Amino acid sequence: MQPTLEIQLKTLPTSPGVYQYFDAEDKILYVGKAKSLKKRVASYFNKNHENGKTRVLVKKIASIKHIVVNTETDALLLENNLIKKYQPRYNVMLKDDKTYPWICIKKERFPRIFLTRNVIKDGSEYFGPYTSIRTAKALLDLIKELYQLRTCNYFLSEENITNKKYKLCLEYHIGNCKAPCENKQTEENYLKGIDEIRQIIKGDFKEALKTFTHLMEEYANEMEFEQAQKIKDKLTHLSNYQSKSTVVNPSINNVDVFSIISDESYGYINFFKIMNGSIIQSHTSEIKKKLDETDKELLELAIIEIRQRFNSQSKEIYVPFQVDLGEELKVIIPKLGDKKRVVELSLRNAKYYRQEQFKQIKIVDPDRHANRIMAQMKKDLRLSEEPRHIECFDNSNIQGTHPVAACVVFKNGKASKKDYRHFNIKTVEGPDDFASMEEVVYRRYKRLLDEDQDLPQLIIIDGGKGQLSSSLKSLDILGLRNKIAIIGIAKRLEEIYYPNDSIPLYLDKKSESLKIIQQLRNEAHRFGIRHHRNKRSKTAIQTELELIPGIGQQTIVTLLQHFRSTKRVLEASLEELTDVIGGSRAKKLYNYYRTK
Repeated sequence: MQPTLEIQLKTLPTSPGVYQYFDAEDKILYVGKAKSLKKRVASYFNKNHENGKTRVLVKKIASIKHIVVNTETDALLLENNLIKKYQPRYNVMLKDDKTYPWICIKKERFPRIFLTRNVIKDGSEYFGPYTSIRTAKALLDLIKELYQLRTCNYFLSEENITNKKYKLCLEYHIGNCKAPCENKQTEENYLKGIDEIRQIIKGDFKEALKTFTHLMEEYANEMEFEQAQKIKDKLTHLSNYQSKSTVVNPSINNVDVFSIISDESYGYINFFKIMNGSIIQSHTSEIKKKLDETDKELLELAIIEIRQRFNSQSKEIYVPFQVDLGEELKVIIPKLGDKKRVVELSLRNAKYYRQEQFKQIKIVDPDRHANRIMAQMKKDLRLSEEPRHIECFDNSNIQGTHPVAACVVFKNGKASKKDYRHFNIKTVEGPDDFASMEEVVYRRYKRLLDEDQDLPQLIIIDGGKGQLSSSLKSLDILGLRNKIAIIGIAKRLEEIYYPNDSIPLYLDKKSESLKIIQQLRNEAHRFGIRHHRNKRSKTAIQTELELIPGIGQQTIVTLLQHFRSTKRVLEASLEELTDVIGGSRAKKLYNYYRTK
C-alpha cells in the first residue's frame, strides 16, 4: 500500500540526497537535490509560492521518492544524471544538442592524431571536446606543421616492420612522415614527439620550445644552416600560436571559469577552460527557467552538466558568487587581479552571447522576443501584469502657440501606428502643460470607454511628477485610477515616477525596459512635433491668404477643400485656380504670390 503524501513528508530523512516528485499517474514531474531532504522537500508545502508554475507543481504532486547519498557532490551528480535520463517537465535543461569534435591520440604503436566526433572507449586519449571546429583544426594544423606524424592506418607491429610488409609512401618523400613503417624512425623518438604534442594540446608549450631550441642549436653547430632555419621557422610558428592563445596569467593553470547572466525567462552560462594561461575551451549555454530559479541554482546545475559534457577534471573553479558544489571542488570568488579579470571576461562573453541570441530571436521568432520583453518590463516596472498594450502622451507647443498633444501606441513591444492619435488642445489657454495633459488623457480614455475599446495595461506620461499628477485627475474622474498602471518619465535623468511616490525609480541605462520607454517617449515627441508644425504652417499660410485683397474666408476654405493642402494652392497654375474660384479672384491670388 502506497503511503499518503503527508506520511511521506514526515518520514523523510535529514541526510543529503535527491528527491523526485510524481503526479497521480506516476509520471515524474521534478528532480531536485538537497543537503537535508526533509527540510528542502517540506519547504515546497509549508509556504505560499509567488511563482505560478511552482504553485501548479505543488498541486500536482501525488507522491515523493528519494535517494540518500553520502555527500553533496554525489547529490549534484545524481540529480544531473536523473534530469538527463527522465527530462522532467518542471526541471531546467541546458539547451544543446550538438556533438563536438575531439582531438584523438589513438592507442596503437606510433599513434595517429586526428579529429573525431565519436568517442570510442578503446584506451585512446581524447582531448576536448572543442566548441569551435576552427579552433580544433588550427591546433591540429599547428601539430602537423611542427611534427612529422604518420597518417596511414597500417598495423605497425614489430613483426610487420621487421618483415618489411609496408613500402615507403608519398608522405615520406614530401617530408610529412619519417617512415616508421620502414623502421626509419624509432618508436622512442616518435613517442617523445607525442608527449610534447600532448602538452601542447593541454596548453603547455615549454617542452616543445625547449626541444626545438636545442635541435636548432645542434644543426647550427654542425653548420647545417638550412635545417636550422627550418627548425627556427617551427619555433616562430609555435611562439606565435602561444602568444595568441595566452590571454591570462600563465600561473592560472587547470582552472574552470563559470559565469551567468539571466533575464525573466532564460539563463546564459559561459564556461572557460584555462590551461597554463591559455583559454583552450570556451562555451556558452542557454537554459530555460521553469520555476523562477535563481542564478545560483542555475549555475550549480550548469557547472555539473558542462563539466561532465566537456570531461573536465579541474579541481579549481572561479565563479562570480558562492555556489555549493560539495567538498571535492575548490570554489574561488576572485576579488581582484588576473583571476577577477578572467571572471569578468567570462561574464562579458555570456552578455555578448545573450545579445546575439536576442538579435536572432527577433528575426526568427518575434513572438518569443515579444514575450521576453513583456516579462522583463513587468518585472522592471513592478507591474501586476505584462504591458502588452502601452500608450504614451506628449505635449507640444512653441512659445504658447498652437498647443497640441500626441498619443502613440505600442502593442507587444512594437509601434501600432494605426492607433496613433493627435489632439488639438481645446480647453486650455496659454502654455499650461499640466492642464493640457489632464485634458488629453481625459478625452482619450473617455472615448475608449464610450466606444467600449480595449484599455492599455500601461500609460506613460512624458514629464515628471506634475504631468503625472494632472493625468491622475482624469483617471480619477473616469474611475480608472487603479485599473491602469501609469508612470511618468522625466527627461533630465530618465527618472521614472509612480503615483503617490516622491522617490523615482532609476532603471539601468542599458535596460531593455528603459529603451522601450525611451522609444515610446521619442516617438510621441516626433509625432506631436510633426502635427504641431503642420498646424503652424497651415495657420501661417491661411493668415497670409486672408491678407490678400478680395480673398475672403469662404474662398480660402474652397481652395483648401479642392487642393487638400496649402502647398498645392501655392503651386497651382492660373488656369487651375480659375477653375476653382473664378478668374477675378484667381488673378489676384496668382499675381500676389508671383509679385512677392
